[in-house]
Amino acid sequence: MPLDIDRYAHLDSAIQRWDPRVKIVSMGLFVFGVATLKSLPVALAALVAGIGFVRITGIPVAFIWGALRWVLLFLIPFFGIMPFTYPGPPVFDVLGLGFSMEGLRLGLLIMVKAVAIVLTAYAIFGSARFDVSMIALQRLKVPSIIVQMLLFTYRYIFVLIEEMRRMSTAMRVRGFVMGTNLYTLKVVGNFVGSLLVRSFERTDRVHKAMLSKGYDGTFHTLVRFRAKDTDFAKAALVVGTVATLLAVDLVGFFQTAVAGWY
Repeated sequence: MPLDIDRYAHLDSAIQRWDPRVKIVSMGLFVFGVATLKSLPVALAALVAGIGFVRITGIPVAFIWGALRWVLLFLIPFFGIMPFTYPGPPVFDVLGLGFSMEGLRLGLLIMVKAVAIVLTAYAIFGSARFDVSMIALQRLKVPSIIVQMLLFTYRYIFVLIEEMRRMSTAMRVRGFVMGTNLYTLKVVGNFVGSLLVRSFERTDRVHKAMLSKGYDGTFHTLVRFRAKDTDFAKAALVVGTVATLLAVDLVGFFQTAVAGWY
């Protein structure tokens, strides 16, 4: 799974050139709007919009698929659970459990919305350097402590992975072979414990180094933003799109409710 979500932030497109503050707000509204959709056809339209966003950014499909496949792997069980657990007229029975088409529709709705949201998230954070996106969040008055936690977590997860890789290589050099026995369990336990201790020690060293360089809990930066008319035009287009989707979804919901009463 690609953790460096901003690997292709250097590409040039209308979304990469978008002011990060305006982009986060407008596309964030799109994400929240998609999350509230109740109609499958409207959710599919939102998915098409999400695909359009990432296509505009120029981020390779293979790169996005690295993360999307894990999302799909998590969502697939909904197709095995929802049809048998969601109330609705059963189409047929399997081992005494009724298979509901309404449950299948709900599972598909959840999956489509989740994929649309993930694609939009890649368009938001994959089209600008991650630190620039965090600075934009700070400019939007997101609490500084949250911004710094996100930034440090993103930065040091790569350090942690590299530490795990070095320790794993050292274990293999010493002849360790992973198995299904108590010895392997003991070695893996020591591996995890040592990794946690090293991480704690590194955290203490990093904190002391930051204090020695004048860290006072504030995220200082030289990055400056300047929103243009085109940035607000893009925002209006995205917000108008999600507003249209919500309106169509609401009309369909009311029509279904009225039909149910009669």
